[in-house]
Amino acid sequence: MRKPRDFDAELKALEDKALELKMRKVQQLGELVIATGADNLTVEELAGALVALAETKDAGKREAWAKRGAAFFRGKSRRSAPAPDRNAGGATTQPGSAQPASGATGTE
Repeated sequence: MRKPRDFDAELKALEDKALELKMRKVQQLGELVIATGADNLTVEELAGALVALAETKDAGKREAWAKRGAAFFRGKSRRSAPAPDRNAGGATTQPGSAQPASGATGTE
């Protein structure tokens, strides 16, 4: 006879993995905000820009933004300021860098 599966343990492991993936997504989004220089915006400005992007149905604009983003990731159009001019201190690749982006609320 086969050993019965422990469904509860398997579900718990899947829940833990899902939580880990969500945390990694949030961290990477924070790193992206910092890497693009958007951490210099107020929270309201950044949220407004993201809402406008999400609401845009114009395929041409979205395609242009996608091309610009792809170029950014290829390293051709990074507009981040030199490290001494920014408070990030090179934190663009540091774990937990999503925290400085939220710490910039209302400081500008």
